[in-house]
Amino acid sequence: MRCPFCKEMDSRVVDSRSAEDGNTIRRRRECISCGKRFTTYETVEQIPLMVIKNDGRRVLFDSNKILTGLVRSCDKRDISMESIIKLSNEIEKEIRNTMEREVSSKKIGELVMEKLRHFDDVAYIRFASVYRKFADITSFKEELEELLKAKGK
Repeated sequence: MRCPFCKEMDSRVVDSRSAEDGNTIRRRRECISCGKRFTTYETVEQIPLMVIKNDGRRVLFDSNKILTGLVRSCDKRDISMESIIKLSNEIEKEIRNTMEREVSSKKIGELVMEKLRHFDDVAYIRFASVYRKFADITSFKEELEELLKAKGK
């Protein structure tokens, strides 16, 4: 690893620690030449994941879009940001664990809905109303009845 101060190529690892839920390793390094210390982060290289939109376009997967949708759905609910982020990470992990290089936006939306169904009823209905584009009160009522039926089991 090149020293950011003197540009020398040799450095030694002084300390290694797990960071970000074990997905990253933080390493403290010391330059052999100038003696200054710096930090590096090592992560597993992710295969680029493409999302196939409804109109056929392909865009790079952006986990922030899932997080934004979850935050909006959970707005004004007594749900901690930590648990929303955890749910977002769960969803992303499940998508990436399929090992597919392309995933449809429909599949992502359905997965988010499935996870929200077990996470928070109000957040689920809010997300469903936007995702399924409820045309009228009848379609909203049908979704609500499905949720109540599922909760009754």
